[in-house]
Amino acid sequence: MKKGLKILSLFPTLYLFVVPAYFTGLSYTRPCFAIEIAIIDSADYNFVTEKEIRNIINNSPGGVLGRQVREISAEEIENRIRVLRELRVAEVYMGIDGTLHVYADQRKPVMRVMALNGSDYFVDDEGFVVRRRNLYTPRLHIVGGNVNITSPMLSGISVLDTSIRNTVLRDIFYLVDYIRNNSFWSAQIDQIYVDNNNEIDLVPRVGNHIIHLGPADDFRIKLNNLETFYRKVLPEVGWNKYSVINLKYKDQVVCKRR
Repeated sequence: MKKGLKILSLFPTLYLFVVPAYFTGLSYTRPCFAIEIAIIDSADYNFVTEKEIRNIINNSPGGVLGRQVREISAEEIENRIRVLRELRVAEVYMGIDGTLHVYADQRKPVMRVMALNGSDYFVDDEGFVVRRRNLYTPRLHIVGGNVNITSPMLSGISVLDTSIRNTVLRDIFYLVDYIRNNSFWSAQIDQIYVDNNNEIDLVPRVGNHIIHLGPADDFRIKLNNLETFYRKVLPEVGWNKYSVINLKYKDQVVCKRR
């Protein structure tokens, strides 16, 4: 009787180990019959399409559809997809039903940089640089003038990394971040231009003038002073009275008449 009870008590343990092993072995031998791709923020950003990722998968050596699951390397496919620098995250795994799942999270651009050499880039919210390679262009603040995108930046080093010697783009990143998160300046500022002295000009959406910010240091104080000037002075004298509004000097707003 006791022996029979011992045998019966083994069934739950055997079930826990044997059944999963059986289904795992079965899943390895079944063919891959579908590819399911999920791209996060695809409605907001269109840097990478489902078709593009599907082409990368289908062009993998030996293909994917119809092959046994055990013959497919999810890691290899994942590495091929990660070549797309527009993606922040790319994860690939095989489901037990034979479906290849792809999860992709696109980078979130915060500014567009038109460099000295004529190349066109996006910089995301983590400071990573992505070359603009398709016709899709989200509405972003445009940075131009004396701005260089260096080899380390293109190889995956953030512009915020302290190893990057040229701090102009880093300063502009913080400036743009401030502008984007300020409702007043986000509506006012359209473009940022860096001159040969690494000083910054801002091009507003309203008014036919240039804002000379000068060096990026103390930009918050400078913009606060300008906001006061915008609200109290320009409505009285007119938005087109001045050609340049200079904020370079501490606690001063110096204007050049048109």
